[in-house]
Amino acid sequence: MAGRAGGGPGKGLWRPASGCGPDCLPPPTTPDVSRLRRAGRLLGVLGMLLAGAGLAALLPLLPAARGRAATRGWARWTLRTLGVRLVARGRAPRGRVLLVANHVSWLDVLAVLAVSPARMLAKREVRRWPVVGALAAAAGTVFVDRSRPRDLPATVARVAESLRSGRPVAVFPEGTTWCGAATDCRPAGGFRPAMFQAAVATGTPVVPLDLAYRYGGDPGTLAAFLGEETLWASMRRVLAARDLTVVVTVRAALYPAPGADRRALARAAEAAIRPTPPVRRPDRRARRAGPSEILEANGRHEDLLLPRSTACGRTSGVGDATQSR
Repeated sequence: MAGRAGGGPGKGLWRPASGCGPDCLPPPTTPDVSRLRRAGRLLGVLGMLLAGAGLAALLPLLPAARGRAATRGWARWTLRTLGVRLVARGRAPRGRVLLVANHVSWLDVLAVLAVSPARMLAKREVRRWPVVGALAAAAGTVFVDRSRPRDLPATVARVAESLRSGRPVAVFPEGTTWCGAATDCRPAGGFRPAMFQAAVATGTPVVPLDLAYRYGGDPGTLAAFLGEETLWASMRRVLAARDLTVVVTVRAALYPAPGADRRALARAAEAAIRPTPPVRRPDRRARRAGPSEILEANGRHEDLLLPRSTACGRTSGVGDATQSR
């Protein structure tokens, strides 16, 4: 399977390599929707970006609750404009919580914000993206410089500070995107444990979010953003798709016991999202989808007390910088 190879210990620390590449993506096909519909979607997205710029300017002036509602609404409408249907199963708890999600696509951020407008953790490069970077900064995003591994403890401390203030924080512990369908691409132990230390230190519940994409009703990789593919190429594929759905499943909350091992907590969160290996199924063209809608059901959150563990976890990836701390 094609993919980016990892470098030495220093490079692997902040740039985990994905085993997914172009081979994981569906073969090029005739667009599902007309050129006029694609143009309309693109114009709609540009309009939502402009609206996002205005929202970024207003967020510092809005009450916290109203700002969160505006951010959630912007994310949901942006997904609709892209032609992506959102299905939310369960409800993310309000207040202090660490949301952890598997990472498949650039759409993941919109999907997470659509169900819980949390403070995000993002790579520093996002800060320079037009409009999106300004909106992310205004929303209090914690930006990570992956070229400076020595800064990782300070980043964990900032996340912990946000949690202590009562704000939800969302992270993608895999550190890179995976196709979300192939059994031989995504290894177990892919959740890097570093950011889980912030939850342990503050006694914050961890809520796993399972992100899954369906194309024509079946699991598919059309939305995946992999390898050296450009953002525009991935966006064109999404704009041309009919019946693309992102399903966000809120799993039961994990409550770390005092002194819990962050690696055990990371493994438990990953197991909650991927209890069984995913199975590759071919993308298939499907019938015309109905209007975009959001389905929500009440989620159930259970305790999982995690005592200190002496088991060894994976020793590569983002978590290494704090393993001995």
